[in-house]
Amino acid sequence: MKLSALTLIVPDYDAAIAYYCEVLGFHLTEDIDQGHKRWVRVTPPGGGTGFILAQPGDDAQRAAIGRQGAGRVWLFLETDDFDRDYKALSAKGVVFEETPRHETYGTVAVFRDTFGNRWDLIGPAPT
Repeated sequence: MKLSALTLIVPDYDAAIAYYCEVLGFHLTEDIDQGHKRWVRVTPPGGGTGFILAQPGDDAQRAAIGRQGAGRVWLFLETDDFDRDYKALSAKGVVFEETPRHETYGTVAVFRDTFGNRWDLIGPAPT
């Protein structure tokens, strides 16, 4: 078994596809119209677990947009070249909440996606 996807609640399919694909560089791997909703999957450029993008079905789900991690960083985007990707994301308008810092597990900086979810961009640990 493997973890293949997580649901990410977003206000609009097309806005989410644009952000995750154009800004973060994810790939749109599925977009299937199911009549009453769409099955939309985006996956990171290096592969691995993707997101099923879901529009909210009620007020409780709508309130969870950007808060699925309860205010904590809960999404982790790993890169093999922190400086390259930090600069590229910054150039595309991603606003980091902090300057990069060095931890034992790698170089890291927190950012929020356009919907309010907090992410760590993590590069390899210094050798």
